[in-house]
Amino acid sequence: MFNLDPWQEIFEALQKNKLRTFLTGLSVASGIFILVVLLGFGQGMQNGIAQEFSRDATNLIYIWTQTTSKEYKGLNPGRRIQLNNDNYNHIITAFGENLEYKSRSVRVRLDNGTINYKKESGAYGIQGVDPDWQQIENAQMTSGRFINHSDIESNNKVAIISEKIKMELMKNVKDPLGEYLQLSGINFKIIGVFTDDGGDREENRIYIPISTAQNIFNGGDRVSNICFTIITQRNLTQSLFVSNRKTDEIKQYLQQVHIVAPDDPSAIRVHNRLDEVKKFTTMTNSMALFFWFVGVCTIIAGVVGVSNIMLIVVKERTKEIGIRKALGAKPLSIIGMILHESIFVTAISGFTGLIFSMGLLEIVGPNIEVDYVVNPSVNFSIAMSMVIILIIAGSLAGFFPAWRAAKIKPIIALRDE
Repeated sequence: MFNLDPWQEIFEALQKNKLRTFLTGLSVASGIFILVVLLGFGQGMQNGIAQEFSRDATNLIYIWTQTTSKEYKGLNPGRRIQLNNDNYNHIITAFGENLEYKSRSVRVRLDNGTINYKKESGAYGIQGVDPDWQQIENAQMTSGRFINHSDIESNNKVAIISEKIKMELMKNVKDPLGEYLQLSGINFKIIGVFTDDGGDREENRIYIPISTAQNIFNGGDRVSNICFTIITQRNLTQSLFVSNRKTDEIKQYLQQVHIVAPDDPSAIRVHNRLDEVKKFTTMTNSMALFFWFVGVCTIIAGVVGVSNIMLIVVKERTKEIGIRKALGAKPLSIIGMILHESIFVTAISGFTGLIFSMGLLEIVGPNIEVDYVVNPSVNFSIAMSMVIILIIAGSLAGFFPAWRAAKIKPIIALRDE
C-alpha cells in the first residue's frame, strides 16, 4: 500500500530549505541540459557534414592536370599536360577491379557562348560525360533518362538539362523531352531533366555524350578530367587505404606516360574525397567525445552537489534521526528516508533539464542555418538513458550520507546540538 507519510516529510524538508533545494536542483538540471544540448549540436554537425558530402560520391577520386613546374628528362617546366582517352582506357583496364563508377569529362566552349531554345537563350556550362557521371555527381533524374552507352557509341546529339535551365529557357513548356536546344547552331535533342543537391552551381550545366563533345566541338581525344569511385570496403579506414594506394598507382602511371617529375606538385593533380571524409569524421568524433566529457563532468558536479546537500541534511537532522532510532526505527527506514529525498530531487531536476533541452532543440534546431550544422537533435532514448543514469547516480550520492545516518548511535545523536 502506498504510504504518504514519507512524501509529506520530503516536501516539508524541502520547503524548509527552498533556496538550497532550488540551487541543488538547478545544478542537476543544468548538467542534463548542457549534455543534451551539446549532444544535439554534435549530431547537428554530423548531419551537416553528411549532407555536404551527399552532394557527390564520398569515395570520389578526381584527376585533372595543369602545367609542369620542374624540368624533367630534358623537358622544360611550363609544359601543359593534357589527359586523353588512352589515359582513361588504361586506368579502366589496369585498375578496373577496384573501380565502381568511372567517367571522363570535357568542357565544351561554344563559339557564341550561348545556348538557344527558339527565341530564348542563356549562358550555361556544357560538359561531355560518360554514363556513370550521374552516380558520381549524384544527379537525380526528374524525367527522362541520363546518357547511356549507346549515346556514346553512336555520337548521339542528345542533351540532359537541369530543372533550373528548364525553368529559365522553357517556362511555357510542360514537358521538355523531345524538344531541341541549339548549341552553336547544332540541334541537340533533350532526353532527360535532372536536379542536383549541390544547388545552382551544379544545375547550371548541360550534359552531352563525351564522344559527341569530342567529335563535334574539336575536342579530339582530349579529356578535361577523369573521375571514378573506389568500391567501398568494410570500413572507412580500409576504404581510405585502398583509395590512397590506387591513387598513388594511377598518379605514377600518368607521370610516366606524360614524362612528369615524380615530385612535381602541380602537373598532375589528384583529389581523394575520402581524405576529406576521414578528416571531418575524425573531427566530429573528437568533438563528440569532448561534448560527452563536458556534459558528464557537469552532471558529476551536480551529483556531488546532491551528495554534499544530503550530508548537510543528515547533519541537520541528527537529533531527529537519534529520536527515530530510540523509538525503534530500523536502519533501512533511516536509509530510505534520506534516499527518498535524494532520488526525488535528482529525478525532478533531471527530467526538468531534459524537457527544457529537448524543447529547445525541437524549436530552435530546424531553424539553425550554420555551415556544417543541420537540424541539431538527440535520440530521445539516449536522453532518457542519461536521466535514468543520473537518477541512479543521485541514489548513490544519497546512499552514503544515508548509510552514515543509519550508523549513528541514538545516545550520540540525542546529544548533538
